[in-house]
Amino acid sequence: MLRWIILILFFSLYGTYAFQAIKTLTQQRSLLTLYWIFVVLVMSNFAYQSISFNRDEGFNHQISLALGLFLSLFVFQTFLIFFLIFEDIVRIPQAIYRFFNQSNVNSYFPDRRKFISQLALGIAAVPLVSLLYGMYKGKYNYKVLNYTLEFDNLPKEFDGFTITQISDIHSGSFDNIEKVSYGIDLVNQQKSDVILFTGDMVNNKASEVYPWMDILGSLEAPQGKFSVLGNHDYGDYVQWGSDDAKKQNLTDLIEAQQKMGFQVLLNQAQFIEKEGKRIALIGVENWGKGGFKKAGDINLAISEVDFDDFKILMSHDPSHWEAQVIDHPYPFELTLSGHTHGMQFGIEIPGWFKWSPVKWRYKQWAGVYHQAKQYLNVNRGFGFLAYPGRVGIWPEITVITLKCSDKVI
Repeated sequence: MLRWIILILFFSLYGTYAFQAIKTLTQQRSLLTLYWIFVVLVMSNFAYQSISFNRDEGFNHQISLALGLFLSLFVFQTFLIFFLIFEDIVRIPQAIYRFFNQSNVNSYFPDRRKFISQLALGIAAVPLVSLLYGMYKGKYNYKVLNYTLEFDNLPKEFDGFTITQISDIHSGSFDNIEKVSYGIDLVNQQKSDVILFTGDMVNNKASEVYPWMDILGSLEAPQGKFSVLGNHDYGDYVQWGSDDAKKQNLTDLIEAQQKMGFQVLLNQAQFIEKEGKRIALIGVENWGKGGFKKAGDINLAISEVDFDDFKILMSHDPSHWEAQVIDHPYPFELTLSGHTHGMQFGIEIPGWFKWSPVKWRYKQWAGVYHQAKQYLNVNRGFGFLAYPGRVGIWPEITVITLKCSDKVI
C-alpha cells in the first residue's frame, strides 16, 4: 500500500510540474479542466489495471492499452519537464536575488516565458502523437524487407532460393482480424520457397493462438513451413497451477503449430533437397544470454548434419549468435533470429540510419549482420507485446534470396 501512495504522490507532483507549461499558454478553464480529466483517467485506469493484474493470465488487451496511454502521457510530460527545468535553472537564481534585495514584489519568481512553453509543447507533441499513432496504425504497418546474400558454398541448385522469415507473432496481442489477415496475405504474396518462423507464437498461453489458427494456417510455401520456440512460448511469465499444466501448455502450443502446417524443430534438423543436393535447416529451442531460457542445444540439433552441408540456423534470441554460433566448430552460414522487436520504437532511414534504445541491450538487434563468412538476420517481429504499438520500427516480413558467389560448386 505504501508503494502505491508513494507512486501516486510522485506522479501527481510530476504531472503538476508539467502542467505549468500548459498553464503558461492558456488560462481557459475548459482546456485546463480537459487536460486534468485526461490525466486522471489515464492514471486511474493504469493504476486499476496494475492492481488487478492477474499473473495467471499475463498481459491482456486492457492492460496493454492502459500501459500505452500511460507511456504516451508520461513521455509527453517528461519532455515538458525537460524544458521547464532548464527555464527554472535561470528563474531560481533570480528568485533568490529578489528575495534578498527586493521586498515589494508580488512574486519572487519571474513569470515563465511563453516562448519556452510553446517550444516545449510543440516538441513534446511529437512523441505523444507518434506513440498514439503507433497504437492506432503503426502496429499493423507491415513492411517487406528484401535481402540478397551471397555464399561461397551454396549448392548451385539453390542459387536464387528464397526464404520468407517472420518472427514474434505474439498472437495474444492481436486485436484486428482484418489487419492480421492483410499481413499474412502479404507474406504469401512473396511466394518464397520456404517460410521460417523464429519463435514467440504467443505471449504466454497456447490458447492465445486458437482464434488465429485459420489465418496463420493459410501461410503457404512449396518447401514447407518451419518454426522454433521463443522465450514466451514456454509460459514462463505467468503462474501455473502445477508443473504438469505448464508442460501441457507447451505441448498444446506445439500441436497447434503442427495443425497450422508448421514443422516445429526442437533441437532438430531437416534437409531441403533439390536435384540431388541439399541444404540443412536447423532449429534450436530458445537460448538467450542473461536470465533467458537456455534450452537450445546446437550439438544435438546438428547430430545428423555434415560439416560441409550449407546450414541455415533458426535461433530465436540473437545473443545466441555471438555466444555459441560464430565460434562453433561447424560453420553456420546463415542464422535467423528475432526476439528484440527493435523495442517497437526507434528511428530508421533504410540504408542510412538505424537507432533504437534496444541497441544498449543487444549488439545485434535488427537487420543483417556479417562476420567472416557467417550472416545473421534479426527480424523486427510481426507482432507486438506490452506497449500495443510500434513507432519507427515497423512489423517486418523478411525475404532473403540466397545466391552463389561462385557459380561453380
